[in-house]
Amino acid sequence: MSQDQRAHIIKTAGELFFRLGIRSVSIDDICRELGMSKKTFYVYFASKDELIEQLLSANVAHMEQKMRSTMETEDFSAIVRKFTNWITTEKEDVRKVPQLVYDLKKYYPQHYNAFQQHSFETQQQYIEQFIERGIRAGLVRANINKEYTSHLFAKVYTDALRDFEKIESKGHNLPQFCRVATDILMRGILSEEGLKLFEN
Repeated sequence: MSQDQRAHIIKTAGELFFRLGIRSVSIDDICRELGMSKKTFYVYFASKDELIEQLLSANVAHMEQKMRSTMETEDFSAIVRKFTNWITTEKEDVRKVPQLVYDLKKYYPQHYNAFQQHSFETQQQYIEQFIERGIRAGLVRANINKEYTSHLFAKVYTDALRDFEKIESKGHNLPQFCRVATDILMRGILSEEGLKLFEN
């Protein structure tokens, strides 16, 4: 069984779900897009339900890889600058939340809740690592409670995905919301030296 082919199916299905929603995309639609028979599809996935589960797992794995790559940067000040650039750079106001979120919450709540929990745990882990490294570098306040802080902001980020409809109904979008949350996080935990780096 080819892992590349499996990943290709997940990617293609994700693009279809993004554009059309989960409920309106059938296995036949996915196979047609792939130029693949249903018999071949079922070699890789037993059902659409399993495909959705694997798609969500791949999403979390991608998030983990990005966070790991950021935290492996040797110079901690470079990490602070990276967050600064992300917060201050204006981006096109486009919808970043997949259209499939609504369908996930309504029709696949078990998968969605597992995805939310895994996302929360992953973000909490890397925010805590960020704080630990920052304290060692002298750029994060030493008196920060890393457990409380990482829990608080991981919850903010994961709740933002759950409640994105409310955010967007007020004329905002998820990237804007997350940039504001990250700005608050950075200003709340950085030391005086870290704040100078962040603001300059």
